[in-house]
Amino acid sequence: MTSPLEQKKIRITGPSVVTANRTWDGIVIYRTPSHGWSAELSDAAIVRSSDEARALLAESIADDVGAIGAYIAPVDVSDDGEIEPGNLREHIRSEGLTIGPSIPA
Repeated sequence: MTSPLEQKKIRITGPSVVTANRTWDGIVIYRTPSHGWSAELSDAAIVRSSDEARALLAESIADDVGAIGAYIAPVDVSDDGEIEPGNLREHIRSEGLTIGPSIPA
């Protein structure tokens, strides 16, 4: 959870989304414009200012029943509106597991 002090320091330099993990299965989810959550990045609400980001994050943190660990993440938006993760961490999170499960011999 982002503390109130950290929320005041939010500065974004480009398009961003709020992301978290779904509480019951850990799936990466994104806050939508309709104040819900989606596992699809293309459904995410895009914010472009610190004030918008702060408001969306506060709303998302308040929904601790459906999501946990909400934070702001950068995205890249192409000219045709396609949304892609904006950094390596978010790219990895969007792709799922980076290693296979261990299976005992």
